Amino acid sequence: MATVGVCEDDPAIRRVVSQALELTGHTVVTAHTGAEALKRFGSGTALDAIVLDIGLPDADGRDVCQALRSAGQSAPVLFLTALGAVHDRLSGFSAGADDYLPKPFDVKELIARVEALSRRGRPAPPPVPGIVLDPARHSVRHGDTEVMLSPTEFRMLAALTSRPGEVVRRQAVVAAAWPDGAKVSENTVDSYIRRIRGKLREIDTPVTLRTVRGVGFTLR
Repeated sequence: MATVGVCEDDPAIRRVVSQALELTGHTVVTAHTGAEALKRFGSGTALDAIVLDIGLPDADGRDVCQALRSAGQSAPVLFLTALGAVHDRLSGFSAGADDYLPKPFDVKELIARVEALSRRGRPAPPPVPGIVLDPARHSVRHGDTEVMLSPTEFRMLAALTSRPGEVVRRQAVVAAAWPDGAKVSENTVDSYIRRIRGKLREIDTPVTLRTVRGVGFTLR
């Protein structure tokens, strides 16, 4: 999970964004002015991404972004602003932004964009030993042994193999395997996990798919 800096002067928006990020497992560091952002998001703070409002009460967010970059903060920045014209976006990118989301915005899209940004600066995870996923065949292979997966099983397993050793939250597994907004019961998810676990045993893979009760799943 990522550590995200959120600088937004509107307390209601700041609260909604912070709570949404925390509910999806991220750690949030908040600020409500440019000065506070420079203090809390400076080079000594390890951040995976920053959500930065442009219309701050004491400074233009684009200037704050440039000051953070000058101070050595390299975390990708998403500008969150009511200024959505093309020239506003271009000036935002010129100021060092990595993404731009105009208000009003959908919270789910914001979370998806922040998570995508946070992955950019991370080293690629090591491959899971003994597992090869084939997206064309929807299969998983260990050595010369292959077993076929349903599209849903494939996407669920891929969500886990992309983060080996980590506990992947149940919501993240569901989001990877089903369309947005789909109503998926816990029993359905658990049933698919049992099937995937059984297929991993069929190919005699050395990794184990474990359930972390109340949180999600991990592949070790």
